[in-house]
Amino acid sequence: MSQEDRNHRKIATAPTRASTRPRAANEAKTGKTDRDVAAKAVLDNMAKLKALRLAREAAAPPPAATVKKTRAKPKKSGEKGPALADWLAGQQSGGRRT
Repeated sequence: MSQEDRNHRKIATAPTRASTRPRAANEAKTGKTDRDVAAKAVLDNMAKLKALRLAREAAAPPPAATVKKTRAKPKKSGEKGPALADWLAGQQSGGRRT
């Protein structure tokens, strides 16, 4: 194959800039419409799921009241706790090491 044949083949198969512009514009339009269709489908699905969730929550009975645990009553200022030595002895007999 001669150099001239190679050049002729490149020119014949290479797309020209003018021929690619309409194709690129058309692909851009279809790509945008494809994205728009996909985005609309996602939004529609989200709206449907939200409506189902709200309907399910409205039909469900309200949650039962939880019972709060009461805290230990604070000691009155006149009451004293066990002596430190007694408390430490209790900790050691309970398996705690200091």
